[in-house]
Amino acid sequence: MIFRNRCGYVAILGRPNVGKSTLLNQLLGFKLSITSRKPQTTRHQILGIRTIGGDQIIFVDTPGMHLSNKRAINRYMNRAAKSATSDIDLIIFVTDRTSWTDEDELVAKSIEDAGAPAILVINKIDLFPKKNALIPHLNKLINLPGVVDTVPLSALRCENLDSLENLILKYLPNGQHYFSDDQFTDKSERFLVSEIIREKIMRQLGDEIPYSAAVEIEEFKERKRITHISALIWVERKGQKKIVIGENGEKLRTIGRDSRLDIEALLNCKVMLNLWVKVKSGWSNDERALSSLGYN
Repeated sequence: MIFRNRCGYVAILGRPNVGKSTLLNQLLGFKLSITSRKPQTTRHQILGIRTIGGDQIIFVDTPGMHLSNKRAINRYMNRAAKSATSDIDLIIFVTDRTSWTDEDELVAKSIEDAGAPAILVINKIDLFPKKNALIPHLNKLINLPGVVDTVPLSALRCENLDSLENLILKYLPNGQHYFSDDQFTDKSERFLVSEIIREKIMRQLGDEIPYSAAVEIEEFKERKRITHISALIWVERKGQKKIVIGENGEKLRTIGRDSRLDIEALLNCKVMLNLWVKVKSGWSNDERALSSLGYN
């Protein structure tokens, strides 16, 4: 009997808020990328590794490609998304139902330039009352350069995910695994913890502070079977600091409590979490400040 190993990199691309991170989490079977209803929640490339017998899929979640390049952090996110198309084996191009924007065109152009085959995913079909109305849209997009297959699905409802996974395996090249079978990401625990905290900020304060918060881990030590974590929440203005802390510290306590529960589940241990809020004026438009906060 001949056994064949398949392994490859699969980039997940799309404009902001089409459900890329939700799709990644569902394909992996656990939550790796943070999610919220706000666009541009994902800021970094994040590798999610799934090993199924002799097959290993290395997913690359990316920030949403967008037209705005006004701030340094926007330029960083666009670079992070576009660089994911280098040396990639397959692209999953995620779109939102029949909506098609200039930012979708931007993603389509990047896919054409990449030269890798792309599977077009029409996401959020659970919100579409008449599935047959998708057919004209599908017929139009199937002719996009690089697109080799299309899959309508709902990442949130896990609808038609099996079809997408089968197609991914179909286009996966033969090869030995790049990562050990029990590894699920290339990111450190410190990074994952900082992302959990940022997710809770986005979910609690997405309307007031959608993009002006960053998280820096200062301490990450285990003492007497308890992991002690200290984190700084950076904002850009004093008024934002007051919003994050809330009246009598209520908002910060809620962010801390919700973060601690998820961190304990991630680390599988008791966690003592301390949060502070500080102001770093203009950090999101300062290349050096971004680099110091891990946006490299």
